[in-house]
Amino acid sequence: MVAFDVPDVEYTRYSNRQLAAIPLAVLALALVVLAGWYVVTGAPVTPGIAFTGGSEIQIVTDDSQAAIEDAFATEPESVRAVRGEGSYIVTFQSTDTDAIRASADQAGYEVESIQGTSATFGSRTQQLGLLGLGAAFVGMALLVFAMFRTFIPSVAVVLSAFSDMVIPLALMNVFGIKLSLGTVAALLMLIGYSVDSDILLNNHILRRRGDFYESTYRAMRTGVTMTLTSLSAMAVMAIVSTYFDIPLLPEIGTVLVFGLAADLMNTYLMNVSLLRWYKYEGVAR
Repeated sequence: MVAFDVPDVEYTRYSNRQLAAIPLAVLALALVVLAGWYVVTGAPVTPGIAFTGGSEIQIVTDDSQAAIEDAFATEPESVRAVRGEGSYIVTFQSTDTDAIRASADQAGYEVESIQGTSATFGSRTQQLGLLGLGAAFVGMALLVFAMFRTFIPSVAVVLSAFSDMVIPLALMNVFGIKLSLGTVAALLMLIGYSVDSDILLNNHILRRRGDFYESTYRAMRTGVTMTLTSLSAMAVMAIVSTYFDIPLLPEIGTVLVFGLAADLMNTYLMNVSLLRWYKYEGVAR
């Protein structure tokens, strides 16, 4: 594992409200983005064709993207060039693959592959994906409460994990990343990443001997190194897979980068503030 130099943060200079203000403000802004997106589009995050239904065709042509868009009777949703292959992947909301193939043949395009997903199947896939995501989050929350058996430390872990999922979802809207099976998998992975760093912090502070700040710094040296190592790996994966046009991996890597960056903020600002309040004020009351 790569070793990162983690500087000691002077937590004593900041109140609990000051530490929690930034992550809570970012979380509130993310919720506003999701709510606004829902009002405008009818969904908090734009779903991809795997969830809405649609078609995808890969063609070989020397035409420009604008010419390709004009060649089809059905307006394409997107046209993406495949690097190094001289081909394009064109997606449609329509599931009429016969009409799409006919338009491609009429334009003189060589069709390498074509596939469609019905709206009914896509809707069921979306329900299963969201159900799995919700079940994983609820299972994580129950496990955390069973481990710590105290309200505030458990809430700190669950709130951090919730924020680690909400912030990437909002950023997906900002950067035009659609909800797909790949991004759902990335969100599931974020639950695990978030729980790892938060449980590490809670264990050091609540179950090991030593001063609060000493325990926090020990947890940070391990936790920040783990998170930054994972973040660096995901960033490299996103960049390389984008360059070579590898499907799904760019979206997975980008969402994980968003979530891991949010996890650093949530764990070592919001979670620390809640644990400090619990240890020095909450228990006393």
